[in-house]
Amino acid sequence: MNRFDLRAVLILASLFSIVFTTTISRNSKADTSSKAAVSGFDLTNLDKSCKPCEDFFQYASGGWIANNPIPAAFPRWGNFQKLAEKNVEVLRQILEEKSKEKGLKKGTNEQKISDLYCSCMDTEKIEADTVNPLLPELKEIDAIKDKEGLQTQIAKLHTYGIAVVFRTGGSQDLKDVTKYIAFVDQSGIGLPDRDYYFNSDEKSKKIRDEYTKHVAKMFELLGDKAESAEIAAKTVMSIESKLAEGSMTRTERRNPDARYNKMSLAKLQELAPNVSWNAYFATIGLKSVDGVNVVDPNFFKTVNKLVEEVSLSDWKTYLKWHLVNAAAPSLSSKFVDQDFYFKETVIKGTKENLPRWRRCVAATDRMLGEALGQFYVERSFTPEAKTRALEMVKNLRQALRVSINNLDWMSEPTRKEALAKLDLLVNKIGYPDKWRDYSALEIDRSSYFRNLIRGANFSFKENLAKIGKPVDKSEWFMSPPTVNAYYSATMSEIVFPAGILQPPFFNPAADDAVNYGGIGAVIGHELTHGFDDQGRKFDFQGNLKDWWTPEDEKNYKERADCVEKQFSNFVVDGDLHINGKLVLGESI
Repeated sequence: MNRFDLRAVLILASLFSIVFTTTISRNSKADTSSKAAVSGFDLTNLDKSCKPCEDFFQYASGGWIANNPIPAAFPRWGNFQKLAEKNVEVLRQILEEKSKEKGLKKGTNEQKISDLYCSCMDTEKIEADTVNPLLPELKEIDAIKDKEGLQTQIAKLHTYGIAVVFRTGGSQDLKDVTKYIAFVDQSGIGLPDRDYYFNSDEKSKKIRDEYTKHVAKMFELLGDKAESAEIAAKTVMSIESKLAEGSMTRTERRNPDARYNKMSLAKLQELAPNVSWNAYFATIGLKSVDGVNVVDPNFFKTVNKLVEEVSLSDWKTYLKWHLVNAAAPSLSSKFVDQDFYFKETVIKGTKENLPRWRRCVAATDRMLGEALGQFYVERSFTPEAKTRALEMVKNLRQALRVSINNLDWMSEPTRKEALAKLDLLVNKIGYPDKWRDYSALEIDRSSYFRNLIRGANFSFKENLAKIGKPVDKSEWFMSPPTVNAYYSATMSEIVFPAGILQPPFFNPAADDAVNYGGIGAVIGHELTHGFDDQGRKFDFQGNLKDWWTPEDEKNYKERADCVEKQFSNFVVDGDLHINGKLVLGESI
């Protein structure tokens, strides 16, 4: 996965690896002296009634698909999801054991993961609390008297991880990746993407209608009468539509050059004078700002206009919506059920919610991933597995080196830079060398919602504290149990958590051919992200820098255009085609 877009699943890799289902595990009692037992290749995954030369996908995966219908609690199903569920069972076992231990020392990782999980599982208290956990924040929103108070409340919600109107934080300077700088970026909408507000097809219209009903229903759950709730929903839709209209499309955001607009705080103040930027940054805890990357300057022209034009009453309605929208999964079942209905059933087609324990395990992993992940690694990932995975990465890097050397369209100056980038790419396997420090985060069993707020605030402060400091190259952006992988252009690294280095993708006891067909496809996929339409724009140090000769860039773009057109011709459903430009990084 390319960390720029944070796409959820490595679709291409799963296409290669879906046929591989291991027949043993580390603790299996199978006879490992038998070559068949350790091959890792399961012939039942094949559909032998189909000729491979006529439909290879059906031949290779038909048996697996027939034997693995999509469960009602999932919008899609594949080996990524199956492995994730196995990992979740391991995490559940850890959390259940820790939650039953007596006398856990306050402040330890064991105490924090145990108390967070238990506060989430305490449905009796959560049901009794109903909307009460939100009352302090709702009262503060109601108390807003002027635009200054509005901006203060926006800043406060940002410190809770609720990105109303826009979002902010610290990130690497794309042109000096040794340092972190502040950024401000588009945000503030409740639908998954800005295009949902404008697409004219019937499904999009229906989603917008359902969204308006959903927002109204949430306001009713907060205590509003039906008529006022409908008015509130229309207000939210109006503000969000204007924010969406001023936002870049996902396709436009694929261009890293377009996302780099570093300017002084004074220039930002000129760009959006209706926002008191000094006061905003002071409120979120950033006392000095030496340059800001304004990811989308045009969006902040929209923000500037809306701050002046939208009434305080309407802004209060908008802020209340985003507060309850963010908090809904942590509130009583009425909020949870309504939240699930829209976000999972309407948007994704999921038929039923995951069991409570499953959601609580996921919440603990999201907030305390490296605390929980340490126990996962102890149980699920051996030093021997790490050594073998590193050897595979080494071999695949060498294969890519051969490929680059054999490109007949690339000149020697560009090839030299490409090979330097490949050689200096950092490998991260399994888990961090330095674990994240959660000592400043307070977790107890009194309130699940308050735990989530404290967790979000902890992460927000941790992120802001990086600004102006050297980049920590040891940092990870996925927890160890995660079934995924990623390439980071600015870190110049490929990362493979222990969670994906498990059967069926990777099994130290299995045949090499199966491991290269499984995790090898994922490793190769991540390596090539360094040279996809976005990754190729970053040099061997991770800086956004043009290192291509004009002729080589022309040759690259011609080939990329061919891939884009190929994928744009693929039909997803009916007359819906893939957006070839949007998926270019994955398809390359």
